[in-house]
Amino acid sequence: MPLTAEQQAEIDELRAAPRPTLRAVSQGMEGHLYQAHPVLDHGLVRVVDYMGDDAAITQAARVSYGRGTKSVQNDEGLIRYLMRHWHSTPFEMCEVKFHVKLPVFVARQWIRHRTANVNEYSARYSILDREFYIPAPEHLAAQSTVNNQGRGEVLQGDEAARVLDLLREDAMRSYDHYEAMLSQEGQQGLARELARMNLPANVYTQWYWKVDLHNLFHFLRLRADAHAQYEIRAYAETMCGITRDWVPHAYAAFEDYRLGAVQLSAKGVAALKRRLAGEAVTQENSGMSKGEWREFEADWG
Repeated sequence: MPLTAEQQAEIDELRAAPRPTLRAVSQGMEGHLYQAHPVLDHGLVRVVDYMGDDAAITQAARVSYGRGTKSVQNDEGLIRYLMRHWHSTPFEMCEVKFHVKLPVFVARQWIRHRTANVNEYSARYSILDREFYIPAPEHLAAQSTVNNQGRGEVLQGDEAARVLDLLREDAMRSYDHYEAMLSQEGQQGLARELARMNLPANVYTQWYWKVDLHNLFHFLRLRADAHAQYEIRAYAETMCGITRDWVPHAYAAFEDYRLGAVQLSAKGVAALKRRLAGEAVTQENSGMSKGEWREFEADWG
């Protein structure tokens, strides 16, 4: 189970005692508060707290730009205008705090997004649980032959079984040794802050991650993308669903102008115009590198 019995009891207690408030609330987000959304085999995402809604974005924009937004007659239209023209500060008026349980190797990729506040479970003071991420067979893949950061064909049969056995055996052996080093039975035992270094990168950790909506959208644009690593993408896709319920107008604009959009360089725009004019454009006469041309062809070929 993603949650311990104690964590679930705490959540049940919080949800059983709602408090009246005068602040703006998002009904869609209220349904997510404290609820644990399972991710991967032992992971989770849950909303601990949030501030603001779609109206907070437009309120901030109108304060900031004054008469300049009078031509936009509705909040949805204004939000789409702000997203389309890359305005950022109005979206920073909304914030959300997530509790996330995730494998350490995913956390180390995630933490590269330095625009959030993070407080992680400390293995210096506490003992980590015996929980490891073991990929499902369909996510066991060989190294890509065209992308140094990606996966290629899915492993099959004996090869897949061999890799899964190694992952399980190594994880269990490392944890056994971790426990043995902490042992107090007739021994002093190694300090927790030292014993933890023996644990593998697929052991689960937990943190609180607080971020404003502008930077959350940036995270989701990169990590919910089809090219992102599957494991972090699984978390991002869960968070997309939560964000859609929280700020539906802002999320719809984000989905349209960022997540589902394609960006063109100046050379790409020129090549597209030439093609529309009937000219034969190739990589050699486009001025683009092979990598740029490959991406251009994937979107516009």
